[in-house]
Amino acid sequence: MSTAASPRWLFAGEPRPGAPRLYCFAHGGGSATEYLRWARDMPGAELHAVQLPGRGSRYNEPMFPSMDALVAAFLDEVSPGPGPFAFFGHSLGSLIAYEITRALRDAGRPLPYRLVLSGYPAPHHRHERVADPLHHLPDDELIDRVARLHGGIPQEVLDSKELRELVVGALRDDYRVLETYAWRQAEPLPVPITVFGGSADHARAELDAWQQHTTADVTVRQFPGGHFYLREDPDPVLRELAEAVARSTSSAAPRTAR
Repeated sequence: MSTAASPRWLFAGEPRPGAPRLYCFAHGGGSATEYLRWARDMPGAELHAVQLPGRGSRYNEPMFPSMDALVAAFLDEVSPGPGPFAFFGHSLGSLIAYEITRALRDAGRPLPYRLVLSGYPAPHHRHERVADPLHHLPDDELIDRVARLHGGIPQEVLDSKELRELVVGALRDDYRVLETYAWRQAEPLPVPITVFGGSADHARAELDAWQQHTTADVTVRQFPGGHFYLREDPDPVLRELAEAVARSTSSAAPRTAR
């Protein structure tokens, strides 16, 4: 098993001995580098951005056919820690962070002291497999549909054949993981959850429903904007994230599910 500083899976920000670690999971088609930029604005945490295959330095690696395969590979190769750690995920990254936490619990391994989940409704709201999956679409149609549905794809990518070819593989892989995912009922997690969302994205009730997935507290915070509200005005988001990560760290000793 590799260490938590695995250069294959994790890009680390500035070392901050004694600070809790924050592992960031990107949105569909996203890369670790976007979240690594946050490190300088979060002096109270040591940030580690998760890089999945098919993008950046892992561009030529085979991608995962399912959520189960992704989670198993992460747990096999990465040991979160040492010391207290939290997970942040945006969109698909929220679902990945949640499923990894469930897998850590099932394996009896240390758990994050907090999940910060952004831009994704409670998973029981959409646990049925998608009837008309986007990941089967031709390359250009896939990119254009995702751009219309959620935004988040830079205009320079939309305007460039070469850049489209670079991003479409990871985008298709991530949508396959998302659209073939089926939520399985299980005991709620013993982990506090903070939920972020854009006011024009998901309904508040879908975010509040994360309470069903934990025996601990849930805090919900909506920001002005759509699915990528965190790009539209990042400063208040990063302040809230820093506060969520700092919350209860004094008692956040590594926990192992029993």
